[in-house]
Amino acid sequence: MKHFTLLFALLLAAFGAQAAPRPNIVLIMADDMGYSDLGCYGGEIQTPNLDRLAGEGLRFTQFYNAARCCPTRASLLTGLYPHQAGMGGMVNSKTGPGPYQGYLNDQCVTIAEVLKTAGYNTLMSGKWHVGEERPHWPVDRGFDKYYGLISGAMNYFDIAKTKTEGVVRGFAIDGEPHQPPNKYWYLTDAISDHAVKYVQEFGLQENPFFLYVAYTAPHWPLHALEEDIQRYLGRYRQGWDAVREARFKRMAEMGLIDPAWALPPRDAETADWDEVDQEDMDRRMAVYAAQVDRMDQGIGRILDAIDATGNAENTLVLFLADNGACHEGGPTGFDNRNNGLPAGGVDSYMSYGRSWASASNTPFRMYKHWNHEGGIATPLIAHWPAGIAARGTLNHEPGHIIDIMVTCVELAGAAYPQTRNEKPITPLEGKSLLPLLEGRARDPHQALFWAHSGNRAVRQGDWKLVAPKDGGPWELYNLREDRTETRDRSTDLPEKAEELRALYEAWAERCGV
Repeated sequence: MKHFTLLFALLLAAFGAQAAPRPNIVLIMADDMGYSDLGCYGGEIQTPNLDRLAGEGLRFTQFYNAARCCPTRASLLTGLYPHQAGMGGMVNSKTGPGPYQGYLNDQCVTIAEVLKTAGYNTLMSGKWHVGEERPHWPVDRGFDKYYGLISGAMNYFDIAKTKTEGVVRGFAIDGEPHQPPNKYWYLTDAISDHAVKYVQEFGLQENPFFLYVAYTAPHWPLHALEEDIQRYLGRYRQGWDAVREARFKRMAEMGLIDPAWALPPRDAETADWDEVDQEDMDRRMAVYAAQVDRMDQGIGRILDAIDATGNAENTLVLFLADNGACHEGGPTGFDNRNNGLPAGGVDSYMSYGRSWASASNTPFRMYKHWNHEGGIATPLIAHWPAGIAARGTLNHEPGHIIDIMVTCVELAGAAYPQTRNEKPITPLEGKSLLPLLEGRARDPHQALFWAHSGNRAVRQGDWKLVAPKDGGPWELYNLREDRTETRDRSTDLPEKAEELRALYEAWAERCGV
């Protein structure tokens, strides 16, 4: 009888494990959003839906992206460093094969390709930007359904009015080019609408779904609905210095940062608030905030659609950003229309500039492109009622965007392949986040690495070695004591700097940097 009971228990455990439902996975990415823009990360922008996910889920304080849109998206989708996937730089269809070829290569597979083999429906709405020509579109890389922008930034109201360096951006539905309407249409809402549509169509099917929602918000141009802009006008008349200080205080109170860290002095290349057109600058930041706000509204509608399927309990939602806030356009931003119109409408085409970006990246230094914390630190919110152990908490373990793929593969019960189209593929670089979601420890990364546009960095434990582009010297920081990177230790600890530099150079050679 004892042996029968033991056998029955083992069989029950085995079949129970097999029968456990695999979660739906919803991966949401913002574009060019700063570390502290969300309310749940210390910002003043109204983001109640993301705040709710954070309050009921898990917030990571030391998660990293790859410093710019295309490299980050490649790493997110493949679990590899960007150069290993062919995206060491930006999209490009005119270079030969290699680490900078400008589209996903044949030595990698995407999350969609892997989860598809495990029976998942694979869906995407939003910005692709890792291959502009067929056969490098989402439907060529494992997605069953796709709606969105194949390339980068565009006019949020009318794609025909998008002109960046003479390029008109491409849009698609599934495998066919698509021309969005130029009236009563707004890109952020359209991305949300199609994500909702996919949840409604596939959320009640027997097989689980993987949904990748890649917003362009709040990437320039500064385009938002006037009703959203009005909620923020006047809020930023205090200027970027005051916003930085208020955010820093809130972040310390929330436990997101150590109050012992120094808030770095304002970047020397930012502007003095007293010397700018304050009305214009207030409106630019109000439009930016409205873009984030509208994205959050759309995320709320996606969450409502998931709730309506009855599967919210077993749906993992992950939210993060592709890089730090964007400095492009100089201290006060660019105006590519120069028609005298204020920021926000279809016939304006502006950025908010380096000065406001410094506030968005509070408390960190530098911006998108750079490998200082301001370029690579991202919020990461994880919400999964059935799987997250300590809801409403912070996790301070370092993680990297290469960890997303391996986490999805593990949750899906999928097998990571060794070949694609009979060609060998590169083994995964990431480590699963599942132990952290479940409240367990995981073995840390031996080291993490970055390289983009001449910017370089390596982190091992609490130590980070980083160098800016244009031949700038290596800087060494202890991130436990000084994550805001204000005290360079390279002079007094040259052995540690050399140790990390050797790690970086070995990685760079291995990955084709």
